[in-house]
Amino acid sequence: MASIQEPNSTEGSANHGYKHDHDNERRENRRNLVLKWAVVLVIGFGLYFSPEPAGIDPRAWHLMAIFIATIVGSIARPLSGGAMVFLGIATIAITRSMPLSEQVMKTVTDPKTLETLRIKSTLAGYADPVVWLVLAAFFMSRGMIKTGLGRRIALIFIRAIGHRSLGLGYALVGTDMLLAMVIPSNGARSGGIIFPIAKSVAEAYDSRPGPTARRLGAFLMTLIYQCEVIICAMFLTGQAGNLLIQKFAQQVAHVDLNYTRWMIGGIIPGIVSLLVIPQLVYRVFPPEITHTPGAADFARGELEKMGAMSRHEKFMLLVFAMVASLWITTKFHGIDYSVVAMLGISVLLLAHVISWEDMISEHAAWDVFIWYGGLVRMAEALGETGITKRFAEVAAGYTTNWKWWAALALLAVIYFYAHYAFASISAHALAMYTPFLVVVPPPAPRHSWQSPCWLISRIFQLL
Repeated sequence: MASIQEPNSTEGSANHGYKHDHDNERRENRRNLVLKWAVVLVIGFGLYFSPEPAGIDPRAWHLMAIFIATIVGSIARPLSGGAMVFLGIATIAITRSMPLSEQVMKTVTDPKTLETLRIKSTLAGYADPVVWLVLAAFFMSRGMIKTGLGRRIALIFIRAIGHRSLGLGYALVGTDMLLAMVIPSNGARSGGIIFPIAKSVAEAYDSRPGPTARRLGAFLMTLIYQCEVIICAMFLTGQAGNLLIQKFAQQVAHVDLNYTRWMIGGIIPGIVSLLVIPQLVYRVFPPEITHTPGAADFARGELEKMGAMSRHEKFMLLVFAMVASLWITTKFHGIDYSVVAMLGISVLLLAHVISWEDMISEHAAWDVFIWYGGLVRMAEALGETGITKRFAEVAAGYTTNWKWWAALALLAVIYFYAHYAFASISAHALAMYTPFLVVVPPPAPRHSWQSPCWLISRIFQLL
């Protein structure tokens, strides 16, 4: 008779311990998820069913409740940001919380027509040109990564000035700044182009996460992160949230922060900061390896492997230059930014630089499209109801008799440190930019470019 083999007690104990830890982790995740949903729902339902202040339309109050619950959901993130906005838009449509203008309510009496108009108003954010501009720019970043043009530009910078660790950092930052002129996704720029090259160079010097990180890699990652924040503020296309700020500045302060004006306002302080911050990081958090001739050799070797620019790279470079030039000169030809971006994508499609499959699979672009269009419409509709103005009137009472610059300084500090409560810059801007912008009563400017509204918009954008 065959003997029965006893199970290994050590192995069984290890498996039991793993299962126990896994079960604990699942319970903890469920508790966190329930807590996140509880926060969102308590705030949403609490505001929705609380009595609205005098003079505020009930639908407007309900819209505000759903908007705030959506923002809280974007911070707590029981689901992804795009999913939370989708639920918010769906809730507005189901509860019929989107207000219509008095003129529409007086002239349209058919209930079905009113319902159709309400749904169209709820979904109007997805027809906003700025939303399509962001979507097209994401597709452009896909082309930059797919063709390898972004990688080539970074390698050329490294070959030129990457002989020292500080110069290597400047090379990566310079690449990021150049790409930010057109690509509004800092994630696509850093994650798709800058980070892989920085990682490869660091590993060439045997610098990896852990004990060897301080050799080179930790310095490069810290420098790139600190400078990324600056680059995001330099151009209108530095990050997707900038386009939100541009739209709100136009609606609330009647200040047109177009591509050229934004660049003029941000380029000098941005370049100065990009020159100073790497030096500061180098002294405060220095790498153990200061000379990196191997980085320039690495870049030279990689460029040799890539060979001459391909046809697709040349088309990508042409489109990049065309789009940037048309955005800068829009004052002269009057073509909308979104149309310019769509023109660029059309050229890339016709030249087979990117395909329709590439565009469909660009999940980050469609995610941004959903949350951007939905949140833009919610915020815009809230402004139309007068709730934002009511908030400004109440808040202004606390800064009565203050100098406008003193009130601005206080609000800037609050706005800056409040960012730690938000999971994303876009959620931060959506929740606080407009209310803070309308609170400060600016004096009359002597010249249009000296407008304090312009200054206030730029300060809150930089924060």
